[in-house]
Amino acid sequence: MVTVLLIVHGLVAVALLGAITHQALSVWAPARARPGSFFGRYRTVPTGAFTNAIIVLYSVTAVLGAIVYLYFRVDVRPALEQASRWEALGFFDLKEHFIAIGLALLPAYYVCWRPSRNEESTRTRMALTSMLAFIVWWSFLVGHVMNDIRGFG
Repeated sequence: MVTVLLIVHGLVAVALLGAITHQALSVWAPARARPGSFFGRYRTVPTGAFTNAIIVLYSVTAVLGAIVYLYFRVDVRPALEQASRWEALGFFDLKEHFIAIGLALLPAYYVCWRPSRNEESTRTRMALTSMLAFIVWWSFLVGHVMNDIRGFG
């Protein structure tokens, strides 16, 4: 059961990773990118189209991660502590804190990306999207490394 939850958690995380990366790249891409270029194709998709999907995927990923975390705490963490893998545990603790910060940022992120907002909030959008992209990438990479060090089962 835990393995299935971990796989679903990973699949939802990959979808989130794709959506937030697409939005972050399109926010930072030049508005007048050459048509047909890599960033020009990214800019053709409205950047705000990913907002609701990102919020839902982030929330679902966090909930699934919290469920799987119970098993990690009981089964995996003690083995890592006995093996003195303190750096890995420290990175994982940072991951937990970053995810909580990301959850707290979601309401502001939603408000800034509402369709009725004018373009005065461009810098705020860039900042919030960049922070969420960093948190998602950090969490994804640390989660993979932790699973490679000592996975479930």
